[in-house]
Amino acid sequence: MRSLRPLLFTAFALTTSFASAQDAPAYGPELEGFDYPYPVQQYKFNSQGQPLQMAFMDVKPQKPNGRAVVLLHGKNFCGATWQETIRQLSGAGYRVIAPDQIGFCKSTKPAHYQYTFQQLARNTHDLLASIGVKDVTVMGHSTGGMLAMRYALMYPADTKQLVLVNPIGLEDWKAKGVPSLSVDQWYARELDTTADRVRNYEKNTYYGGQWKPEYEIWVKMLAGMYQGPGKQIVAWNSALLYDMIYTQPVVYEMGAIQAPTLLMIGLTDTTAIGKDLAPPEIRPTLGRYTELGKLTAKAIPHATLVEFPTLGHAPQMQDPQGFHKALLEGLAK
Repeated sequence: MRSLRPLLFTAFALTTSFASAQDAPAYGPELEGFDYPYPVQQYKFNSQGQPLQMAFMDVKPQKPNGRAVVLLHGKNFCGATWQETIRQLSGAGYRVIAPDQIGFCKSTKPAHYQYTFQQLARNTHDLLASIGVKDVTVMGHSTGGMLAMRYALMYPADTKQLVLVNPIGLEDWKAKGVPSLSVDQWYARELDTTADRVRNYEKNTYYGGQWKPEYEIWVKMLAGMYQGPGKQIVAWNSALLYDMIYTQPVVYEMGAIQAPTLLMIGLTDTTAIGKDLAPPEIRPTLGRYTELGKLTAKAIPHATLVEFPTLGHAPQMQDPQGFHKALLEGLAK
């Protein structure tokens, strides 16, 4: 029965994706009511003086190859959005661990937390230690790419390989002229989150103006937390996380990454945090992944660049077949 869960989940996604925006569901602050494609476990721990729970999926392959991959989701994504990547990797023999970071999705959203990429990396490292996983391939998408780089810098001995899928943070937005927002300003913006806003942003920024029905479930997943009873705490944590992303660039430290790195870049991506706040003359200079990918490949000592000319911010979702073929080939090297 367990092997049917991803198929049933995909069928549910395709069925519900055609619902209208007005039918957007309301989920709880820890994404209660939204089902994940694999069983969800909770890692319970104390951090910064408070008890927290970190949700994660731990998918063990039928024919293990002895390797493990930890998947780190992006800002507007969750562990569940890795569903096809989990299926492909586990089918190839990899043990796959896909956590929701604190502040995201099915994990705790504390009222007060000092968010740093170092803290999230420690949380992830401790989670892996709690289930007996050490030498891992760390794979991060979007904001998860920033976290994956920080993890590799903090735990070089435990990072067997690094995979970065359209990571953000390949440029310092503040230094380039994007003005800062206070946490309160970010919070006000986040309170206005709707399915339509999420969809329009992702369509124009992530997917080059194109949209597929199968993306819709992920819009509802994200927007649903802002429709439910925990809207304020969801928006507050999101505001704290945006402040973390803006103020903690990793771009200056990429030369210190020791792990062999597979850099997978969809070239139509234009993602840049706060781009809409930047002066008009600066906006076109931000989020230029046709340039950022090549610059990053030069900056990271042992990097291999794989480019997808027609894909954007989430190539693993836009072209699952082509992306995962390239991924499995890259992991095998």
